[in-house]
Amino acid sequence: MNPSALQPFLTTALPIMFTVLIAAWMNNQGIDGIHKRLDDIIVRLGRIETKLDNHDERIVRLEERTSPLGRVGR
Repeated sequence: MNPSALQPFLTTALPIMFTVLIAAWMNNQGIDGIHKRLDDIIVRLGRIETKLDNHDERIVRLEERTSPLGRVGR
């Protein structure tokens, strides 16, 4: 191949292709970071859910103990 025919490719197309590849790689890294943060949020929400699992029953029992209507029938 003629070196003078290769020069426009090296001066224009190659830097553009290099820039596009680096931008795509960096964008992919950002997406991976977002996925990691979402996974962390899901784990935290799971922990909160396990802490709140029995609270419904506990609140009902407390309401039954402290409700004046619950004591009238006894």
